[in-house]
Amino acid sequence: MSKLTESKTGSELRAADLRDPELAVELARTAVANQLAILIIDYRVEHGLTQTALARQLGMRQPAIARLEAGDHEPSVATLARLANKLGITFHLNLTPDSVALVSA
Repeated sequence: MSKLTESKTGSELRAADLRDPELAVELARTAVANQLAILIIDYRVEHGLTQTALARQLGMRQPAIARLEAGDHEPSVATLARLANKLGITFHLNLTPDSVALVSA
C-alpha cells in the first residue's frame, strides 16, 4: 500500500481531533474565527485582492486582515457588521447550546 493510500482524509483527521477533549474544546472556541478566516481568504482570492487592498476597501490596516485570516481570534460583532456592509456579504451566526457557527449566505 502506498503512503498516499494510507493517508487519512480531512474528515477522518477531524473526527480523530474531536475525540481529544482538550482539542475539541479549542476547535469549538475558535470555530467562528476559523470559518471567517476561510470566508475572507476566499473573498480576497476571488476578487484578486491583496491583504493591503482588502484592508483599504474595509478602512482597516493590513495587519488586521492578516489576523482575521489567521483565524486565531474571535471577531467582534462590529467587525462582522463592517465586513457585511463593506463587502456586501450576508452572515448568519448560528448559536445553539452545543455550538456556534458562522455561515455566509
